[in-house]
Amino acid sequence: MDTPDVGIPERLAAGMSMPEQHEYLRKKLSRRKVLAGSFATAGTVGGVGLLAGCSGGGRGESAAASNPLAAPYAPSAPVKVDGKLVAPFARHLAFGADPKTQMRVSWQVPFAVKSPYLRVGLKPWELSRKIEAEVRDLHTPSLSKKLPAVEQYYLHAALDGLRPGTTYYYGVGHEGFDPASPERMATIGSFRTAPAKAEKFVFTAFGDQGVSYHALANDQLILGQNPSFHLHAGDICYADSTGHGKESDTYDARVWDTFLAQTESVAKSVPWMVTTGNHDMEAWYSPNGYGGQSARWSLPENGFDPKNAPGVYSFTYGNVGVVALDANDVSYEIPANKGYTDGKQTAWLDKRLGELRAEKSVDFVVVFFHHCVYSTARHASDGGVRDAWLALFAKHQVDLVVNGHNHVYERTDAIKGGQVGKPVPVGASTDPTRDGIVYVTAGGAGKDLYDFPAGVRDSYEGHVDDRDAIRTFHWTKSRLQNPDTVEWSRVRYTGFSFLAVEVTAGSRPKLSVSALAESGERVDHFEVVRGDQ
Repeated sequence: MDTPDVGIPERLAAGMSMPEQHEYLRKKLSRRKVLAGSFATAGTVGGVGLLAGCSGGGRGESAAASNPLAAPYAPSAPVKVDGKLVAPFARHLAFGADPKTQMRVSWQVPFAVKSPYLRVGLKPWELSRKIEAEVRDLHTPSLSKKLPAVEQYYLHAALDGLRPGTTYYYGVGHEGFDPASPERMATIGSFRTAPAKAEKFVFTAFGDQGVSYHALANDQLILGQNPSFHLHAGDICYADSTGHGKESDTYDARVWDTFLAQTESVAKSVPWMVTTGNHDMEAWYSPNGYGGQSARWSLPENGFDPKNAPGVYSFTYGNVGVVALDANDVSYEIPANKGYTDGKQTAWLDKRLGELRAEKSVDFVVVFFHHCVYSTARHASDGGVRDAWLALFAKHQVDLVVNGHNHVYERTDAIKGGQVGKPVPVGASTDPTRDGIVYVTAGGAGKDLYDFPAGVRDSYEGHVDDRDAIRTFHWTKSRLQNPDTVEWSRVRYTGFSFLAVEVTAGSRPKLSVSALAESGERVDHFEVVRGDQ
């Protein structure tokens, strides 16, 4: 049996685009039989055995049909390792397009299994409804002498027709592993659908998480906020540790296993709504690198092209419309996927923001994506994002923009027309209809932290520094770092943190935005109130 060539990345022509690189590999590897193996690593999370491996295929179809590198799915008898039954792991939830009636449940098994399914019901002991799971198997070939070929099996079940504002219980299983059996009751999870009418709720957000003790600590703090959903602004797990979106990137698919197991304690009950960062362009799986994303996640399929751009979608929860974007499409800094939507994403954004603003039930519009519109840390601001989307945010009076990319917490004053529309010190209130938009970089989720420019001190709640101007830069179309002197950097914190937003409905709706450090200390807070005088 032939094995895939070792060292393929080193032989790829310099300057190949991501689609060109993918086509080269598709032709190269489709002529060979790819070694299909399963590699076990020791470890348990919540009593569930973890095996190394990662995979990905298309949405709503078999991986083999959409991904030439996908492994053939081969159901087998119930698998045992060291005499123990192989169990599902890495459960994570996501909304469908309508959070009141739709939920998507995803999980992983370390080997192919027979008849995977989900059970769901209104009581943990009455999981009467049984739904067949979709299998999206992902094959990662051996990328170097140090990395084995990896098979991963991701399972997905779509729940539609749910009752609004209702708690459901669910269990995932397969032939030989029934979550409804008495000995498996501990594996049952739960979730709650969005309410039929707007009411007070909390959501959380961050970017740039990866696998670390700090990432796990943030997860546990997030769980303590009892959020209705969580927004992840990209650079999800760092299996691609280089982040250039190229075949020559350093990539280890097995990192996904560890990440999803780490995240399960929260994501099994809190919908984990992700979008794509530069480290999420995994060039082995599809022309734009998102085949792995489509295999691992089931997200709302209401964007302009859910198959090829899975990180672009929207949903409405209560009185908040949320829009997820893929900034890789417009980034000047990291151009691997620049222009891959040929302007379709931006046209969709304009249309979708207009639709949300026209909805009488929507008080606030929140947009999240990876690359920063305004930031002063290592990656600074991306002029491509500004050129493509800034005018649309202003046109539709977006209320809050959340980014990652820079591994810090930084928050602007309200920005209008590229200038400070209103200073928003810690604890202040701002009105987007009058003052402009507040932009938040929430990139302190768990990866190694960055610094601010030389001589620029942190400035956060209880440690305020009223420095007027900061020398930094923004990325230009020619990928040059254009110097900037900015006065909009209001709050800066070099530490692990996340965003918690309490949403109030009723006669005076508002967003109460807080940044919480890994210690639980609040480092920033402000309010967004539309039409506030």
